[in-house]
Amino acid sequence: MKQLSTKVTSNAHGQDSSYFLGWEEYEKNPYDEIKNPNGIIQMGLAENQLCFDLIETWLAKNPDAAGLKKDGHSVFKELALFQDYHGLPEFKKALAEFMEEIRGNRVTFDPSKIVLAAGSTSANETLMFCLAEPGDAFLLPTPYYPGFDRDLKWRTGAEIVPIHCSSSNGFQITESALQQAYQQAQKLDLKVKGVLVTNPSNPLGTMLTRRELNLLVDFITSKNIHLISDEIYSGTVFGFEQFVSVMDVLKDKKLENSEVSKRVHVVYSLSKDLGLPGFRVGAIYSNDEMVVSAAIKMSSFGLVSSQTQYLLSALLSDKKFTGTYLNENQKRLKIRQKQLVSGLEAAGVTCLKSNAGLFCWVDMRHLLDTNTFEAELELWKKIVFEVKLNISPGSSCHCTEPGWFRVCFANMSEETLDLAMKRLKEYVESTDSRRLISKSSHERIKSLRKRTVSNWVFRVSWTDRVPDER
Repeated sequence: MKQLSTKVTSNAHGQDSSYFLGWEEYEKNPYDEIKNPNGIIQMGLAENQLCFDLIETWLAKNPDAAGLKKDGHSVFKELALFQDYHGLPEFKKALAEFMEEIRGNRVTFDPSKIVLAAGSTSANETLMFCLAEPGDAFLLPTPYYPGFDRDLKWRTGAEIVPIHCSSSNGFQITESALQQAYQQAQKLDLKVKGVLVTNPSNPLGTMLTRRELNLLVDFITSKNIHLISDEIYSGTVFGFEQFVSVMDVLKDKKLENSEVSKRVHVVYSLSKDLGLPGFRVGAIYSNDEMVVSAAIKMSSFGLVSSQTQYLLSALLSDKKFTGTYLNENQKRLKIRQKQLVSGLEAAGVTCLKSNAGLFCWVDMRHLLDTNTFEAELELWKKIVFEVKLNISPGSSCHCTEPGWFRVCFANMSEETLDLAMKRLKEYVESTDSRRLISKSSHERIKSLRKRTVSNWVFRVSWTDRVPDER
């Protein structure tokens, strides 16, 4: 008799991809400056560790928040007892205002339309349960975050149909790509329930343009389907750019209170912008009352603890702190991204021009032996096992072009990043040397063959002429 469920015994969880396998190898041999200097450096983890000092300074100045006190009096008992699924009102208000601040206060978020979840993973899965039946499909532009194969599909039974994007236009979404993906879903007899995008993009590190956002809103309007905009990197946009949310586009199109707005849902989290993935704070924002109601009920399977909400409501309500933090975080991200780009360039490697996120989309196509995904995986294995860098191959992100990799830069010190770039540079130089030697040998053999063939032809021709002369 079968003892375990099909869900448990199948590989539908999606965690057998190279993205997760790289993590496993890192965990077996993690780099440590003192204890394991020859270990694998983790460059496959999109974690923001650049501004912990700012948060720790705030905590030191605000001991009541961390000590679960209010005006010097303990609120421990109040927080320890049962809380309903709606979350603490003061936290949802502070979170809504923080989301508005990131968007330059151009748009507003109603706290009553926010559903709290244990991270964006839980938020995205909850939306899948709310919007799709098992077997229904969502369209996702490639390349996309490898974890979506697990987060969106494994427990919900939903399907993903890729919107194939190309390096020829910087992997931007086009109308033809959207239409082709929709038609492909129809050929597969899949009902399309919506489009899901990450903005800024994981793994590209770029914002969606207003053109793309307008295109997406027009598309879901014409097809009468949903749009999920995962905006968990919205506070990481650096340089002179301003983050443009799908909420901005709804406002520009005067669709804020329309039927279309009810089919546009935003996912947010404090994991990337504040660097707090361990706090497990995610959120869904929706204008659809039924989605909000159902998602709140589902949130009982992944609540945010009351003490976490209490602490973060105090932190996010400090407007002086949030303003300083967002500015400093963006400055530090820009500096660290520039350090990675410079290190890559010194190694003869380029990447897609980016302005957000905790990673770069790196072009290593010139290092492939052949233009195939098999060659990409061989290169990836060498980088993980020989160079000792865990990076994510483009194939794990469903990229259609071999040779692209996601490389993270914000989860390590400057010194560790310098070491990573030194390792990569040495590998590229040794690879180039081997190729030059191989090419030189090939040319010598080719030249020798030419001479041998010429001599053979000459000898045959001479021999052929001898009888005639006799």
